[in-house]
Amino acid sequence: MPEAAFFEGLRARKHALVMGVLNVTPDSFSDGGLFLEPAAAEEAARRMVAEGAGIVDVGGESTRPGADPISPAEERKRVLPVLERLRGVPVSVDTRHTETAEEALRAGAVLINDVTAGESPGMFEAVASHAAGLVLMHKRGEPGTMQRDPHYDDVVGEVEAYLLDRAAAAERAGVPRKRIFLDPGIGFGKTVDHSLALLHALPRLVACGYPVLVGTSRKSFLETITRRPVDERRDATTATVALSAYLGAAVVRVHDVAPALDAVRIAAGWVGGKL
Repeated sequence: MPEAAFFEGLRARKHALVMGVLNVTPDSFSDGGLFLEPAAAEEAARRMVAEGAGIVDVGGESTRPGADPISPAEERKRVLPVLERLRGVPVSVDTRHTETAEEALRAGAVLINDVTAGESPGMFEAVASHAAGLVLMHKRGEPGTMQRDPHYDDVVGEVEAYLLDRAAAAERAGVPRKRIFLDPGIGFGKTVDHSLALLHALPRLVACGYPVLVGTSRKSFLETITRRPVDERRDATTATVALSAYLGAAVVRVHDVAPALDAVRIAAGWVGGKL
């Protein structure tokens, strides 16, 4: 099965897996509108794989701060034609809708990347029935409002507790522990300080025993730190990728694959003392 081959390969890797971001949306914060046509999306995905992406994450609904929701039907209309063109390429689908997840898994996706950590009824069961993987991400609030003064008493502890609770629920529904990924949700209902605290605490989340996915690519907290607009945040992203991989992340989700691959290789070499 393609899923089995992907997860066996992931466990055998010597460095963090690079996940390429492919948004087939008109309104994503960084690449919205660039890959709406399936042919353009396929070209971008295959370029990412050639640059070293181990999997391509296809998303049909923007979840950026301030984004408006779309229907599952519209999401599938955007995503499924791209999946048909990417047979043989390891593909993740970024969706919060069980209906979309079901169709995507039937079309060959090996992983569902769910920003709501399985809130949609039947999501866990759908993933389990296809022997696929599942990314559980933490967020607070909805995209339209989540950046309006988010508050935590203990951001690391609260995020950890939430993700472990959702992971336990996924396991009870039949998703194997080794195929559940935890994502602290950098920038999703978090201030800059919250995001930095979560990055600093990655070893604590890694120690929980699940592979951890980190997505920092081009996000607004990098603008606050560097004062650079979205199209000038590649270097800042690469720095956070290296740090995340060094601190134990199993997967890094990025728009720019080639520099991220360099970063995770350097991090792996540093950890192994081979530089």
